[in-house]
Amino acid sequence: MADKTASLTLGEKSYDYGLLSGSVGPDVVDIRKLYAQTGAFTYDPGFTSTASCESAITYIDGDQGILLHRGYPIDQLAENSTFMEVAHLLIHGELPKKDELDTFTYTITRHTMLHEQLIQFYRGFRRDAHPMAIMCGVVGALSAFYHDSTDITDPKQRMIASHRLIAKMPTIAAMAYKYSIGQPFMLPQNNLSYTGNFLRMTFGVPAEPYEVNPIVEQAMRTIFILHADHEQNASTSTVRLAGSSGANPFACIAAGIACLWGPAHGGANEAALNMLREIGTPDRIPEYIARAKDKEDPFRLMGFGHRVYKNYDPRAKVMQKIAADVLDQLDIDDPVFDVARELERIALHDEYFIEKKLYPNVDFYSGVVLSAIGFPTSMFTALFALARTVGWVAQWNEMISDPDQKIGRPRQLYTGPTQRDYVPVDKR
Repeated sequence: MADKTASLTLGEKSYDYGLLSGSVGPDVVDIRKLYAQTGAFTYDPGFTSTASCESAITYIDGDQGILLHRGYPIDQLAENSTFMEVAHLLIHGELPKKDELDTFTYTITRHTMLHEQLIQFYRGFRRDAHPMAIMCGVVGALSAFYHDSTDITDPKQRMIASHRLIAKMPTIAAMAYKYSIGQPFMLPQNNLSYTGNFLRMTFGVPAEPYEVNPIVEQAMRTIFILHADHEQNASTSTVRLAGSSGANPFACIAAGIACLWGPAHGGANEAALNMLREIGTPDRIPEYIARAKDKEDPFRLMGFGHRVYKNYDPRAKVMQKIAADVLDQLDIDDPVFDVARELERIALHDEYFIEKKLYPNVDFYSGVVLSAIGFPTSMFTALFALARTVGWVAQWNEMISDPDQKIGRPRQLYTGPTQRDYVPVDKR
């Protein structure tokens, strides 16, 4: 909190508003009394200059390429932590001690199974249903099965719901994949890690034992950590907005999944991979580079640049190494990966991209890695939702505990007709 103020002049009157200062980042003009005092609103499409809440979870500096979770740099967490450690950090505020981590991991592990009737819910979907459609429906339906954790006024119930969501999301996602390909569901195996268990449920079959590939497990662990939270993005804001009405946690997370499904949000890595496939071979890259530079050409390079980051996406630096390791060690022969590596090399050295700060982002690399592991593009956003559930849950808990929390109610700049009288249909 700072003693500084900002002045606003409307007509002949001036108004002073306090400036709030966080622990790091830009000051925020406190305009909560603006409408009451002036009768005016602010106009900010996309909320690009508006702080919708106070949060202590994640900090991003897009100009410097910084991403911190509770103060810890994302690259340090990705290199050294497990996903369970990061989940504990986001929800409880601190990295867990050994006994705390063991307790937290045990708790999550004991919630991985789905209610047997909920498993039957899958059979109501068409086989070709998109995994995100299934996840929206199944996660929303959790509130019909777990009535003992929907009272948001009870901190204990909120935490039980949080544990259930984090634990069951890999099971839900894996079953969505299995259902789409006509294979039997694989039940969780609790002696495996969070990511190892997910891989087994996704790619294992009952007819034979499944051995988790440590390279793939490490890659998935890193991908989950990198996507765990990203401040007040569209889906997180959706979770908070839904939660502000008092909706149960399962409904809030289902709302977040629905928002994430949009191609401008969670579908970006799928778009990047489709672009690489369109290019086809490395020798065609110059043609597409030229098209990207042509303002008259609608073609755009997907997986480059970011809404927030005006520098190199810190998550992309980590994913760059993971992509190289996976492609090298799995020894996959696919021209798409050759295209990705050459396009990355050109973009990092081309003055046009450097000047416009169009660096490869996390979506550019994650799509390549997920494809190499064996996931179809339809599962990419589902995997994003799986990882982001931790952040959504942490943000939802923080919002519910905030004494200043109110139901979300944005205002508008109305440009429709002014008041007019009704005309009977025979006189129109």
